[in-house]
Amino acid sequence: MVSIKIVHVTTVPQSLFFLRGQVGYMKERGFDIHGLSSPGEFLTRFAEQEQVPVYPVEMPRRITPLRDLVAVAGIWRVLRTIRPQIVHAHTPKGGVLGMVAAWLARTPVRMYHMRGLPFTTASGWKRMLLIWSERISCGLAHQVFCVSASIRQVALETGLCRPAKIAVLARGSGNGVDATQRFNGTQVASLREETRKRYGIPADALVVGFIGRIVRNKGIVELAGAWTRLREAFPQLHLLLVGPYEPQDPIPPEVDAGLRQDPRVHLIGEEWNTPPLYAAMDVLALPTYREGFPNVLLEAAGMMVPVVATRVPGCVDAVQDGVTGQLVPPFDPERLAAALKAYLADPELRRRHGAAAREWVLHEFRPQGIWQALHDAYVHCLRGKGLLSADQSENEGTQSVPPGVPAETRASGAGNR
Repeated sequence: MVSIKIVHVTTVPQSLFFLRGQVGYMKERGFDIHGLSSPGEFLTRFAEQEQVPVYPVEMPRRITPLRDLVAVAGIWRVLRTIRPQIVHAHTPKGGVLGMVAAWLARTPVRMYHMRGLPFTTASGWKRMLLIWSERISCGLAHQVFCVSASIRQVALETGLCRPAKIAVLARGSGNGVDATQRFNGTQVASLREETRKRYGIPADALVVGFIGRIVRNKGIVELAGAWTRLREAFPQLHLLLVGPYEPQDPIPPEVDAGLRQDPRVHLIGEEWNTPPLYAAMDVLALPTYREGFPNVLLEAAGMMVPVVATRVPGCVDAVQDGVTGQLVPPFDPERLAAALKAYLADPELRRRHGAAAREWVLHEFRPQGIWQALHDAYVHCLRGKGLLSADQSENEGTQSVPPGVPAETRASGAGNR
């Protein structure tokens, strides 16, 4: 197969780590992978870890029209130099900037990976601007992928994209989860004790955990409300909060102060080595307002940790309610506390749901299944554009998407029309 260049575009370089393992899989199959994102330590780290060239282009996360135009010009210059056959853009802002630049650069195959829809929690002019941003990304893309079936449904109901053009790879999620090695809950005894000791949590304590950004739309206010209801009922209960604070969506100062002043609340900041943290938990809480597909729920499942999450798009695809975890309404600290209490008071329920969660993620969310579906979609789109012949793909051991496979499970390739 001729060398096919793929450029992945994200707004911030941390998002490139969504592609952990996938890059090597595609390189082994003859693809030449490149990364493009805002400059920073994580961009350099991604290049070193995956052994791929990367290109820094400053991309603001907020809506800034003039700086966004500068970013589009910067991405366009890089694409005109590399001349890739495929541009694969991720996240809302990276999607619109990447798709506009790729369209201007006349990139033959343009793909947008819809990993979340911020407009669902916005209002007024900002909501309309975010909707039109998504419509532009979808309109300029030849193929749109959604990380979950529920996000695809929202996209269709909002008129963001034509049904034939938008697909979910395999069962969903951005990249699956490595539950056989990295997130393996069958090998955590020593990790649990060491991690608790590191953060001053007693070995016999109960621990509710949270992993994510410490911002309002992740449900931190509701989690703090649930915590005040639970801490008196369970004197041995501790709360482990893992993630960075972000100024774009801050939690109220009084909520922040209450968490920081509580000796049984452990705020440890951003941490990339998360398996030991899951090992220290008895239950994970994710009372988020919106998601694309929350990887933390799959990671917790691999670690045999039951979860309590909100019944919102994205979360409903990652939790089997009453089997691998519990789903509660968003914005409801009382229901959140009640669901967490059910797990805290019943070790057998925790064990049963944790074991079921691990079996589910091992069966349904293997990374290789998603990578193979994406590989097939690449080949299908390349062949549709005349950039890859059937003989070339067969010689390389690749195959196109079989006819008749529904868009919900494989990329339809309809964007090639």
